[in-house]
Amino acid sequence: MRVRIFCKTLKSNKKLGNSVQSRKMTLHKILVFDSKSYDEKTLKLALKALNGQDKLRFTFLESKLTEETVDEVQGYDGVCVFVNDVVNTHVLDAIHKKSDTIKIVALRSAGFNHVDLETAEKYNIKVCRVPRYSPYAVAEHSVALLLSLNRNMHHAFFRTKQHNFSLDGLVGIDLFGKTVGIIGTGGIGMCAINIFLGFGCKVLAYDVFPNEKAAKEKGYVYTTMDELLRQSDIVSIYAPLLDSTYHLINKEALDKMKQGAMLINTSRGGLVDAKALVECLKSGKLRGAALDVYENEKEYFFNDYSQQVMEDDTLARLISMPNTIVTSHQAFLTEEALKNIAETTVQNLLDFFDGKPLNENNEVKAPPKTEQKK
Repeated sequence: MRVRIFCKTLKSNKKLGNSVQSRKMTLHKILVFDSKSYDEKTLKLALKALNGQDKLRFTFLESKLTEETVDEVQGYDGVCVFVNDVVNTHVLDAIHKKSDTIKIVALRSAGFNHVDLETAEKYNIKVCRVPRYSPYAVAEHSVALLLSLNRNMHHAFFRTKQHNFSLDGLVGIDLFGKTVGIIGTGGIGMCAINIFLGFGCKVLAYDVFPNEKAAKEKGYVYTTMDELLRQSDIVSIYAPLLDSTYHLINKEALDKMKQGAMLINTSRGGLVDAKALVECLKSGKLRGAALDVYENEKEYFFNDYSQQVMEDDTLARLISMPNTIVTSHQAFLTEEALKNIAETTVQNLLDFFDGKPLNENNEVKAPPKTEQKK
């Protein structure tokens, strides 16, 4: 009897060994570009939380994905990228040529304007994203920027550090009773509306898909873009960057804004024509502007250039102005948001390699081609 049990145990252990070996053989390697310490930490925690340690292996690179760094993808099954990585036609062509095993690009962001979806589709490369990580994080940062800009906190901080306690030049305005224009009323825009209504502001909104039910329940009003710009004391942007929204705030739009208004952008840099904004600020029309994004930010943001001369004259001018605040695309950067980004990214990858359909909100597809008119 003991012999039988012993033999059965050996057989069972052999099966277990084969199973472990099989799992090791299906370990999928993912190359993470533009990785920071918080990315590595949260992705590893998410991998453990979702029991994916025997299915995925991450390699972390500080460098961005570009045409110069695309050679690194050889030998990997997928790539994971952030907002300033380049996933254009040339990069996807190179990925296909250098590593035909790569069949997924996982975005650690909601926006996907930096990805050529048609080329990805041509090579049967899936693209997935994180559609919602923490709308509160971005909305709260936009309000923090506004409060800091309005009450000159960026100046007051450095004054007191130098034992300068004068108040000259630090005068702000009450937000209570002011009109705030919200461009884009998705999840983030709606969070911002709730905050501004809590301040006692009158809220105007513009969106191509207005939520009239929410407007009626919460007490804000949809209007045209022109009216929003003309009436608002503060304009805050929460729209996606599309071909139709590129330079949404251009010279013409800035000219329509109220004298002394403030502009806030925590969405995408390309929504605002930065050169036109500089000229508008130089003219004295706006009280100020606070930006967490910049249309040419990929050359600078997320890296330390404190010991180098900035070659981008427009960005240098924006930073140097006394009535501007520029932060380096950090609106998303809360513990809650990072956790959600990591877990959604890992779940997307696990679903893909397990052969499961991706969540329809997470998968990004090329728009359908319309028939050309004969």
